[in-house]
Amino acid sequence: MARVMIVEDAEFMRMAIRDTLFKHGHEVVAEVADDDEALEKYLEVKPDLVLMDITMPDSVPDNVNWKNLLNKFLIIDQEAKMAMFSSLGQQILITESPKIGAMGFMVNPFDPGMLNIIRVIAEPN
Repeated sequence: MARVMIVEDAEFMRMAIRDTLFKHGHEVVAEVADDDEALEKYLEVKPDLVLMDITMPDSVPDNVNWKNLLNKFLIIDQEAKMAMFSSLGQQILITESPKIGAMGFMVNPFDPGMLNIIRVIAEPN
C-alpha cells in the first residue's frame, strides 16, 4: 500500500487521517504542520503520496499558501504525487487544485472510496 505524508496544521485532523489510513493498510511516513517543514520532510522521506490540507488561515488572501506550497513541491520533484483535501467542499478549491498540479481532491472525512483513490494515485507508474 501507499507510503503517505500528511500536511495538516490541526493535530486532531492529522491523527484522524493517520488512523484512517492505517486502518486501510497505508503507512504514514511523515506528518507535518507547516509549509517550511513540509518540503524538508518530503525530501527526507520521499513518500508515494502527499496529502495536503488546502484550507489555510482566513488571513491569507485567496488561499495563496497552499498554491505556493503545491508549486514548490512540483519544482523540487516534478514526479511528486499530491492530493489535496479539505473539510470544505468549495467548488473553486476542487477545480483549482488539479490545474496547479494536484492529482486529486478529496473532501474530509475520507470514505472508503476516497481511500481507494489514494491507493490508485500512489501506485508506482
